[in-house]
Amino acid sequence: MEEKRSGKQILREYALMTAATLAMAAGIYFFKFPNNFVMGGVSGLSMVLGRVQTAVSPATVMLIINAALLVVGLAVFGRRFGVKTIYCSLLLSLALEGLEFLVPMSAPITDDPMLELVFAVALPAVGSAVIFNLGGTTGGTDIVAMILRKYTHFNIGTALFCVDALIVGVGFFVNGAKAGMYSLVGLLIKALVVDVVIENINISKYFFIVTTAPDEVCAYINANLHKGATVWPGKGSYTHEDKTVILTVMTRSQAVAMRNHIRQIDPGAFVVISSTSDIIGKGFRNPV
Repeated sequence: MEEKRSGKQILREYALMTAATLAMAAGIYFFKFPNNFVMGGVSGLSMVLGRVQTAVSPATVMLIINAALLVVGLAVFGRRFGVKTIYCSLLLSLALEGLEFLVPMSAPITDDPMLELVFAVALPAVGSAVIFNLGGTTGGTDIVAMILRKYTHFNIGTALFCVDALIVGVGFFVNGAKAGMYSLVGLLIKALVVDVVIENINISKYFFIVTTAPDEVCAYINANLHKGATVWPGKGSYTHEDKTVILTVMTRSQAVAMRNHIRQIDPGAFVVISSTSDIIGKGFRNPV
């Protein structure tokens, strides 16, 4: 069952998604569009379509495509289609339209394509990772992925990468080899950056603590860190001394305090600390 969230938590989530979506819009409008960096997705497709015709701008093309995909998503998934996806998708498209009206651009900000490529990749990748981590998406090809997952047995990641690569290939012919090669490099870097950011956002520390002072350790975990722990009896294979094994998971900042506290209450404790970015359970990620 999904854990009930307070109004403050929901407001915080939407504030973060809004900031992340606006960061994506800035990366796309100020760095992708002026440099013709076609790195796949709906933004890349809209750039290609905006280049082959001049009646409609890339931002407007993107709004039309995203709106159409949202309609398809609602038709396929009904009420189960995420409100967060609808919000972020429309906000991204409208933000691009607004930037086009408020800050018209006819040329790149700088004369350094590599520097602009960094921002064209980093801003949308970080924004996308934050939104995904909060359970939303910005629509576009993510909706296509959801439909493919429902009706086919395709490897979704591979299928989407192939579609993105195809869009990049079309960009070679539309925008020229130089912009095409930059776009290909950007596509490869984007895939890595999104994964790295998501992992670092979700990363936690888990402890295996072998101790002779379990009550003091668990009291600190429960009362000071507000976390739970699992406890079971153990015995040293060499000393045959009775021990207690404690398993607990916490954030990185809490892990520092936990480690320092264990040193104070049981200097002889044996502690294994490791990192993980995929924890399912109360206080962490809900089961899908």
